[in-house]
Amino acid sequence: MFFIFSLLSLYMQIAIAAHGSETGEEVEDKSKRFLRVLSRCHRHSLLVGGYWGLMRTVVDEALRLGINVVAILPEEMEHVILPPQVVRINTGCEPRCRSVMLVRSGDILVSLGGEAGTMTEILMAYAMGKTIYSLVGTGLSTDLLLKAFPTHLDQRRTGEVFHFQDPEEMGREICKKYYGI
Repeated sequence: MFFIFSLLSLYMQIAIAAHGSETGEEVEDKSKRFLRVLSRCHRHSLLVGGYWGLMRTVVDEALRLGINVVAILPEEMEHVILPPQVVRINTGCEPRCRSVMLVRSGDILVSLGGEAGTMTEILMAYAMGKTIYSLVGTGLSTDLLLKAFPTHLDQRRTGEVFHFQDPEEMGREICKKYYGI
């Protein structure tokens, strides 16, 4: 187990689940605050499912902060123009299929708020035994997961779920747990 933790400490891929539509300034600001704290760790890449909606805000802010970004795109959105610093992966499959690749490729999943697609990615990550960090207080449907499933999504307890009202606290917790910072 220590060996795995040591490898993760060197380099992590953090899957980001975020709404594919516009969310408003408050959620965008919370996402940026999370990324500013996370950027202090500096040994990771963010995996996103696109470059539209809240995901676009995440990509632009991550690049501004010097964080590596990989965009895993569904077939119908492979035409989207990405910033040149973003690594593009054209999946050739529909959005839910793309979500499997996104979640499977991440060492952990961070939800910054969303609707059915984001919830699907949270459930996938949980079923795969991944640790999930979920920002709540966004006004989006993912906030309801805290009420329904405060610590685990089912009785199997295959993955841990941590909910945070404060995006900076969520970033600090990830930096502390995985990087010792």
